[in-house]
Amino acid sequence: MTLRFHWFLPTTGDSRALIGGGHSVPAGVGRPDARPGTADRIRPPDIDYLAQVARSAEQLGFEAVLTPTGTWCEDAWLVTAALLRETSRLKYLVAFRPGFVSPTLAAQMAATYQRVSNGRLLLNVVTGGEPAEQRRFGDHLAHGDRYARTGEFLSILRGAWSGEPYDFKGEHYHVDGALVSRPPDPVPDIYFGGSSKAAGPVAARHVDTYLTWGEPPAQVAEKIDWIRGLAAAEGRTLRFGIRLHTISRDTSEAAWAEAARLLDGVRPGDVAKAQEALAASESEGQRRMRTLHERYRASGSVRDLEIHPGLWAGVGLVRGGAGTALVGSHAEVADLIEEYAALGIEEFVMSGYPHLEEAYWFGEGVVPELRRRGSAVPSLP
Repeated sequence: MTLRFHWFLPTTGDSRALIGGGHSVPAGVGRPDARPGTADRIRPPDIDYLAQVARSAEQLGFEAVLTPTGTWCEDAWLVTAALLRETSRLKYLVAFRPGFVSPTLAAQMAATYQRVSNGRLLLNVVTGGEPAEQRRFGDHLAHGDRYARTGEFLSILRGAWSGEPYDFKGEHYHVDGALVSRPPDPVPDIYFGGSSKAAGPVAARHVDTYLTWGEPPAQVAEKIDWIRGLAAAEGRTLRFGIRLHTISRDTSEAAWAEAARLLDGVRPGDVAKAQEALAASESEGQRRMRTLHERYRASGSVRDLEIHPGLWAGVGLVRGGAGTALVGSHAEVADLIEEYAALGIEEFVMSGYPHLEEAYWFGEGVVPELRRRGSAVPSLP
């Protein structure tokens, strides 16, 4: 099994701190300026900085960059299209919400993207678990209904790519003769995550890679077994991927010192506001992430949030979505990657604060270590 590594494109901005760095900041949590004497100031997500991150990811051998979706992000389709000329091999894992765009239009957008990018599009389908965020875009469906709609959406998407007019009539969509002028070549791989009962059948029937957030290996193993069984019942096999942060250094002590620095920059009030906002989520995956922070104490040690050797839950104190990081020496982080790989995880979507610098720590430290061990890791271009 070849391990595939992807990086993250911070289209909400970046920084050396957890608050205001990368992905979206939960409602109610501020975006502080740098404290005097520190280098924590936010880097805005302008196209030149994002191009730096993308070029570095390509140079380091990452296969793709995940580009998020949501109110606080720059639009993933537009940003990544603008970056195509900045890179030559890097793929773009574009996140989007199926309820916000026509499935036939999405099929056309993806087909066009594949042609202008020479086949560098991957799709990350985000059903959405935050009610306020969904309503902001005019979506008032209940949680389970959103997953049902996603299943219908993906049926039409693939049907429109088939080369023949595709008819569909369901509870949420009714299309006659869905078609694109030229089917995409190759057809973009579809990535998808969801931990609720409603999510499982959608993954089993429609997607290529099932993504999980970075739970401890035992919990990840249970989830893989669940999805694998559902897919087998559909006569399908899936790939499995995991979404994690990383803090890798030349020594374990240096890595944990960096984790401690990140934690020191988080005020108890920030945590309280973030957790209050995240508690409103309807996402089962987000609920599972929140349970990993139960040992947090404002006066505690950074290692109190180590929920499995080398797996640190500190990021999720103030950040929605993926809330865990691999922390340790390059060898220790490689150990944990191999532990997940042994469960069947073959794609790793990584990020770190700030994203430019952490890409180098991981790409120049962990990946060569895995290669030295004989793990099947793609060679640098």
